[in-house]
Amino acid sequence: MSTTVSIIGAGFAGCEAAWHLAERGVNVTLYEMKPVAYSPAHKSKNFCELVCSNSFKAKRVESAAGLLKAEMKRLGSLCVGCAEQTAVPAGGALAVDRDAFSALVSQKIRSHPRIEVVCEELKDFPEGIVIVATGPLTAQALAEKISCKCGDALSFYDAAAPIVSAESVDEAFAFRQSRYDRGGEDDYLNCPLNKEEYERFHEALIHAESALVHEFDVYEGCMPIEKLAKRGKDAIRFGPMKPVGLRDPRTGHRPWAVLQLRKENSLGTLCNLVGFQTNLKFGEQKRVFSMIPALHDAVFERYGVMHRNCFIRSPQVLAPTLQLKSEPRLFFAGQITGVEGYMESASGGILAGMNACAYLEGREGIVLPEVTMMGALTAYITDATVKDFQPMGANFGILPPIEPKIRDKKERYAALAARSLAYFDKLSITEN
Repeated sequence: MSTTVSIIGAGFAGCEAAWHLAERGVNVTLYEMKPVAYSPAHKSKNFCELVCSNSFKAKRVESAAGLLKAEMKRLGSLCVGCAEQTAVPAGGALAVDRDAFSALVSQKIRSHPRIEVVCEELKDFPEGIVIVATGPLTAQALAEKISCKCGDALSFYDAAAPIVSAESVDEAFAFRQSRYDRGGEDDYLNCPLNKEEYERFHEALIHAESALVHEFDVYEGCMPIEKLAKRGKDAIRFGPMKPVGLRDPRTGHRPWAVLQLRKENSLGTLCNLVGFQTNLKFGEQKRVFSMIPALHDAVFERYGVMHRNCFIRSPQVLAPTLQLKSEPRLFFAGQITGVEGYMESASGGILAGMNACAYLEGREGIVLPEVTMMGALTAYITDATVKDFQPMGANFGILPPIEPKIRDKKERYAALAARSLAYFDKLSITEN
């Protein structure tokens, strides 16, 4: 093929997309602003720089992270292969020598005959087919162009509440109702607290340990729940935990306070803690929020965060093929689409590469089924029913449940993994 696909960004998503296309005979121009310019988080001239942990999480396929890597490997992942070659001892996790990993990825990309690397900070989109994989620290000039293309559906601030697995919520301590019965009966799952429970929760919340404080302004509507709670004993009871318009069928009375859970995805397998944006450390979130009776055994699929970020509101603007609905020649992949994690970003690059190749050849785009981790992640970030979109990493809560239900968690996760890999085993695409 003589047509060239342009890719912006040589992080995990950009490198995977470039590798996938080049390995299938497509010429690629990979634009990377390093070493001409660096983001505040990047220091190395190499690609796929690890700016946080050197771990890619669990290896076993019965874990969400392990299943994701197993799926990617079956699709010829560059990053998984390089990680295995540069691995360091880490128990059950796949951890790497970060410098050796980045160097190996860079060497493979730079030496590929169909990949041309251009070190330049792009301030606009090239002509033709483009994959945007610029990450959460996209340079300002290009971010403004992306914002214009996406109808201003671009977030520069991430104020996210925790998300829990719906099946882990104990509904013996909850009831379904919308305030004043406005809306559907099951729009919200309400988790009530009596006066004593609320006061214990409030005391724990205001003394819980916060994560590192970042220098940014917080809008009133995004105020961390713990900061709001410090304004007074009833501050959150008159705010996010207000019980007005609700009646607990178990008592016939209005609760003293209530946490509302809202469906986070169309499957109803995930629930968002409404109004609980937080900057608490992850362990503290688990400890304190589990004091709410209905969440005593909750599985937190994503903890709340408060930090600067840059991601498009993918459910509004992206098709399931990762193409911009308003301009199909543009594909988006990686953290800028609202996935969290190294391998989650890389997996999006694989799918963007697959679909850019299909688009170039005039074929129908590829959408993996939701029973796969890659398919479920893509479905989540392109699900128009998702409200208050928050970035998401791989977790079993986004997969359709196994029927009949398997109560044992280990057995259930093993069955979910087996179901996913059975799909990939049927594909003609095999491991490189």
